Amino acid sequence: MKRLKLIVLIFALVLAACNSGRLKEQSTDFSSFFRVATGKPVTLVLACYKTTLRAGHGEETRVRVSVADSLDREISDAELSFRISVTGDANLLDAGRNEMNPFSRADTLTVWEASLNRGVCEFVLIAGNTPGKFTVEASTEGLWPASHEIHLLPASFQLMQPAILPLPPSPHIHPPMIGADISFLPQLEDEGMKFYDKGVETDAIELLKNHGFNYIRLRIFVNPEHEKGYSPGKGYCGNDQTLAMARRVKAAGLNLLLDFHYSDYWADPQQQYKPSAWEGQDFETLQRSLRDYTAMVLSGLKAQGTLPQMVQVGNEINHGIVWPEGHIGNPDQLASLLKAGVAACREADPSMPVMMHLALGGQTEEAVFWFDNMLARGVDFDVIGLSYYPRWHGTPEDLSRTMHTLAERYGKDVNVAEYSAFKKEIHDLVFSLPGGRGQGACIWEPLNTWRRLFDDKGNALDEIRIYDNLAARYLRR
Repeated sequence: MKRLKLIVLIFALVLAACNSGRLKEQSTDFSSFFRVATGKPVTLVLACYKTTLRAGHGEETRVRVSVADSLDREISDAELSFRISVTGDANLLDAGRNEMNPFSRADTLTVWEASLNRGVCEFVLIAGNTPGKFTVEASTEGLWPASHEIHLLPASFQLMQPAILPLPPSPHIHPPMIGADISFLPQLEDEGMKFYDKGVETDAIELLKNHGFNYIRLRIFVNPEHEKGYSPGKGYCGNDQTLAMARRVKAAGLNLLLDFHYSDYWADPQQQYKPSAWEGQDFETLQRSLRDYTAMVLSGLKAQGTLPQMVQVGNEINHGIVWPEGHIGNPDQLASLLKAGVAACREADPSMPVMMHLALGGQTEEAVFWFDNMLARGVDFDVIGLSYYPRWHGTPEDLSRTMHTLAERYGKDVNVAEYSAFKKEIHDLVFSLPGGRGQGACIWEPLNTWRRLFDDKGNALDEIRIYDNLAARYLRR
């Protein structure tokens, strides 16, 4: 009897401990770095929690508006008024699902007035019946506006998901990543910029390595020198520049993440323009062009001994690649194009991990929609990549929820392939994922963009020392 009571007591204690841990995980407080009680607003923040909806089904998404200071922190006591507009076939309700009286309406543009309450205002956005795109924007005088482009898919879109969920666990991807996308570097150097650490001129790649970075990410465009390309007449981020940069990365002893844009210009959720050289091709030829181009780039890198340690087949591809054929509204064709790129990667080196990268850090439901539909259509990959910019992708709580959900559902490692703010905290979130599913993170353009690690003269800022501590904690354990 005593033994039975002891067993019951132990079971109760274990259960209580498990529940306590579960509650602790759910109630993690991000306020210490993400929110401030008061401050000077600089920008409006707009998060649409789904940016892909089906027309004609009454599908909806939550919309969250707030304001942030110059450090991307939400200001909790902000009470300002703003206008929110929808351009296109959609309607906006308040958080209680009540109709709101428009401030103005003209053609496809409807504008409403609203106010923040304790720093936040939420809405419900309901999709209309016409496939295409529409825009949601929040604006107010004196602050940067914020907007989202929503893609409305045909009502006939066939929803699919893998036959078995959650998927069996995939192998972990090594080594873990503390990375930096420095694709601007050749252009900066050509403009005469130099980099310094404590007053000593140092090669930028070596400088990053000295502070704990172990991965460099490089974007590559098909023909950036084209007149409508990323770098007309100069070819920055083209094949030749990528080969040269890859040699520098290799010489520094760092790993390379190669980011295929499959465009002559920037590729992101709002634009995935087909390369000029592929215009007019039928779909079979288009698939072959994408596969051959991927193979050509990787073959050149392999020939000089600089094959990447990881490859992205597309950049921020939640709305697809190589439009219009590869738009998410054509899921079978999108899957075929992705499979063509993956096949070229597998041929170059079967052990080289392939990432699928979405700009959906806080949009959990949409990320599940995308991965379900692509996996069910046979797209093979190894790493889940996410962009997280708080101005568009919600709160750190949202990012944490997305990463946990995707890692558990698909059994794959997760990487925050683009971020800028909250440098330490992003890594802490990633590397704390259960089962070691956090593969790492990669800061976007820290040499010269808005949340950079260097001043205008190339001097390393004190903030770079965050990465010394991150490397000691997560790479050398």
